[in-house]
Amino acid sequence: MANQNNAEIIQEKLHPMEDILRMDRMPHIWCSGCGLGSAVTTFAEGLNKAGISYDKTAIVSGIGCTGRVAGYLRLDSYHTTHGRAIPFATGLKLANRDLTVVVFSGDGDLFAIGGNHLIHAARRNVDINVICVNNFIYGMTGGQNAPTTPLGAYSSTAPFGNYEMPFNLVGVAAASGAAYVARWTTMHARRLTDSIAEAAKKKGFCFIEIVSPCATVFARKNRGGTGLDLLKEFGSRSVIDHKADPTKIPLEMNNDIVCGVFVNDDKPTFWENVQAGIKSQVEKYSNWEELQSNSKKTHYKKIHKYTASRDS
Repeated sequence: MANQNNAEIIQEKLHPMEDILRMDRMPHIWCSGCGLGSAVTTFAEGLNKAGISYDKTAIVSGIGCTGRVAGYLRLDSYHTTHGRAIPFATGLKLANRDLTVVVFSGDGDLFAIGGNHLIHAARRNVDINVICVNNFIYGMTGGQNAPTTPLGAYSSTAPFGNYEMPFNLVGVAAASGAAYVARWTTMHARRLTDSIAEAAKKKGFCFIEIVSPCATVFARKNRGGTGLDLLKEFGSRSVIDHKADPTKIPLEMNNDIVCGVFVNDDKPTFWENVQAGIKSQVEKYSNWEELQSNSKKTHYKKIHKYTASRDS
């Protein structure tokens, strides 16, 4: 009989990814059937698969159900003001370019009050990852219409059905110039993990839409059933097509959910463009002093021209 005194004691884990989760804050606040727990798990697995150091990763989130993600991850994190996650993340990345900076927020936070920040960060190709959990509604504040609520869907502010055309999130990101654009549902856990890992290692603005069930608010108002029912529906309605034009695959009630990696381009980041611009100016002059002197002269000429025209 083996000597039990020499047996290795294996510590029980409450969660396979508990190294990155703040287990002292569990259970989380999300409703039964919500897809956010799955989204957080796939994110943690994606970081591990990419070999990204936790010490070199920062998570930034906004307001709403998804905005609570930052509080459950054992990472340096920012829980920012409503709609401002991307500006915070941009500043963080430019101040410390060694960091992997990830914005994790919802469709309302990122595409309503934060919409302009997203399109301009994508246009500039800022080197950050943006993970947008799309549940089609403002869940935390009472089930109001969101920028993603499908045409005809019911909400607390559209009791007779939504009359507004929703945003196609992957279409907006692609048209704005994102280097990487993908869409998956919480049903596609392995593919989503792979996509998060791929984006984490890629330079440039990377956008991933996660279509997630809201069993408590959206499903109740639209007779969608439980969270499990919604996952089964995602499975039956999903079509994977990496060659699809992201601007032509909106999410609509009862139609196909087209998933895949639609954009994966290599192009200079915002920081690289800034550095190239500075270098081109420096090469015109023998040293920094000459560059600064010339800049001052140009500045003074503009002031003189302005004051002369004003006085005349």
